[in-house]
Amino acid sequence: MAELYLGKWKLEDANKEMFNAYLEGLGVGFVTRKAACAVSADVTISLEGDIWTIKTSSTFKTYEIKFKLGIQFDEETADDRKVKTTVTLDKGVLIQEQKWDGKTTTIKREVIDGKLIVVCLLTNLC
Repeated sequence: MAELYLGKWKLEDANKEMFNAYLEGLGVGFVTRKAACAVSADVTISLEGDIWTIKTSSTFKTYEIKFKLGIQFDEETADDRKVKTTVTLDKGVLIQEQKWDGKTTTIKREVIDGKLIVVCLLTNLC
């Protein structure tokens, strides 16, 4: 199942309003949100042994995480949050869960019709 994700992907055609609302919910400032929503990004996913790498690159910023499935790790996110992150692969969906300050965000990645679909969800915001 892992091989389905490996390679370079182009993130495009995002729902800009929803992505802006997600970033706002995270506490990302106005200027940074507008810049993030204005660019497309390339995502490269690789696997060496049991260590995954997800690298996201745009003209705005490049960000990379390395992890083992199911093992929690400390992550400093692209928007500078310090979170505890766990990534799992469940029924073909790569699920990244970030927890900080009693809040949770979940990033789901799934390959559908040859495209990498990314869905970002916020919970426990209060």
